[in-house]
Parts: sequence; C-alpha cells; structure tokens
Amino acid sequence: MGQPGIADMNYRTLAAVSLMSLAMSTSAVAGEIYKWTDDDGNVHYTDTPMGDSSERLNLQSRDTNDAAVARQNAELHERQLARAEAKAAEQAAQPSQEELMAAAREKDEQCNKYRQRLTTMLQSRRLYREDDNGERVYLDEEEMAAERAKVQGQVEEYCNAS
Repeated sequence: MGQPGIADMNYRTLAAVSLMSLAMSTSAVAGEIYKWTDDDGNVHYTDTPMGDSSERLNLQSRDTNDAAVARQNAELHERQLARAEAKAAEQAAQPSQEELMAAAREKDEQCNKYRQRLTTMLQSRRLYREDDNGERVYLDEEEMAAERAKVQGQVEEYCNAS
C-alpha cells in the first residue's frame, strides 16, 4: 500500500479528534476506550481491545454544571472589576507630577523663609514680638534661645531631604 494522501490524513485526524471528544463526553463515561496501531502505523481508537497492542486509555470526565460555570465566570468578572477599580483609585490617590512639583516648590520657599529668619535671629542682638496692641515686647535671653530653637526646627523640617 502506498503513502496515504492528505485527505486520508485529515480524515484520520478528524476521526481521532472525534473519538477523543466522544471519549470525554458524558455518554462515554461508563465505557472503556482503547488505542491501538495497525500494521501500517495508523492509530485507531475503539471501545474494544484489538489484539496485544491495544492500550487502555485512562479517561475521566464529569458532567458540566452550567450554573457553577456561570457563577465562576461571574465571580472572576467581579474580581477583575474590583482590581481595575482599586488600581484606578490608587492612581487617582497618587499626586500628579505637577502637584509633586508644586509641593516641592512650596517646601523650598518655606525652607528659604525659615533660613532667612534664622539668620536674622542669629545676627540680631535683640528680638521682639508684637503684643495685641501692636507694641514691641522684647524677649529676654531664655525666650530668644527658645525662639531660635523653634526656627531651627522649622529649618530642619523644611530644608532636609525627605
């Protein structure tokens, strides 16, 4: 016998796939499926063993529960939606590049303001504050040290890299 043609190979492939599908279907659950090869090297699938070269296939299948599949798909869809919403909320919560740059500029301005104030305080021999009437009340040495320490803390807060 000669080489098999393309039509024969397609037919055999289709037959093999059909038999495998049948083997996995619920109607074939109770039966046994055997695979065997003939003298020409062709593979066959049957429900009865054919000689010593037959190999019993261990196929298992079960009924598909359509309601369970639909529920699993709905749950998967809900999880995907929840992840997408969480990601969108996370992105919305993160400041934009412009907001980050504006915050950095504000921090730099505050840093410069407090540094200038500290420099002025360290160079001044007398410090004062204004009372409720707008009159100057001069600070004693202890109050000046406390005020300088307060401004030094502000310089450290705004000028140190975070």
